[in-house]
Amino acid sequence: MSEIVASHDRPLSVPERGLKSGPRHLSRLPEGVEAQPYELFTVKPLGVTIGAEIEGVDLRRPVTPELQKELNRALLEWKVLFFRNQHITSEQQRAFARLWGELETHPFLPQGDSDEVVRFAKNEQSVGRENSWHSDVSWRLTPALGAVLRLIEVPEAGGDTLWADMAAAYDNLPDDVKQRIDGLHAVHDFTHVFGVRLSPEELLAKQAEFPAAIHPVVRKHPETGRKTLYVNPNFTVRIVGLEPDESEKLLQYLFLQAQVPEYQVRFRWEANSVAFWDNRATQHYASSDYYPSRRIAERVAIVGDRPF
Repeated sequence: MSEIVASHDRPLSVPERGLKSGPRHLSRLPEGVEAQPYELFTVKPLGVTIGAEIEGVDLRRPVTPELQKELNRALLEWKVLFFRNQHITSEQQRAFARLWGELETHPFLPQGDSDEVVRFAKNEQSVGRENSWHSDVSWRLTPALGAVLRLIEVPEAGGDTLWADMAAAYDNLPDDVKQRIDGLHAVHDFTHVFGVRLSPEELLAKQAEFPAAIHPVVRKHPETGRKTLYVNPNFTVRIVGLEPDESEKLLQYLFLQAQVPEYQVRFRWEANSVAFWDNRATQHYASSDYYPSRRIAERVAIVGDRPF
């Protein structure tokens, strides 16, 4: 794939002091869109802009087109939806996710009872390694639209997952930073995360199958139209057209934005809890603080489109 070259008359600079304190502009909905009531379930907000529990929906039952439409509106508004006490099977979990599109097969993570299911069975031999902020499979040319995660077994304490609203992160960037990054593109690559587990021959084969992807640093959400900051420390390796040192400094500053608590929601899992998140609008972080307890989860991801 040919690279997109950035055109700037002067080097980019970033704030020298990193994140600053003070009031933050927090908007849950796109400008000009007003909140509307939900008729088919109750929404219990967990955060200001991101995260809500959905009450009154049983995922064992068929989801009608009307319910799916309203759930999608809630997903776009809250970015991640939580459902408790959902005694569903892996097949029912997949059926729910398929309402939003074709399911994705992950080439590097352990599978459950289907190629479309990723099974995370974490214990003292296999501790959690998802404890860094990331957007799922941003190294794909078409990253996942979203994912549905079901917790089967949870530790007595710990093992929470956090999500960050990357539209809020973009909204609160200084104006000069916004002007400088709009129009820039970045390279996303799986190599330094999943490649370390592969032999040299396997790595070359996977790099040929999944070449590094180039995505905009600022992504426009295909349904809401909101601008979201679309770089993450797991998979974004450099900004196209910038000198290495300049690229690294800018990326490190942008990576910090997901760490602002005002943009986050933290979910305490219970057995049979389900989370459904919009991977186009969020990043997430799985806290690895439950050693030596066990945590078992299954995830299915929905094929997305190419960021623009």
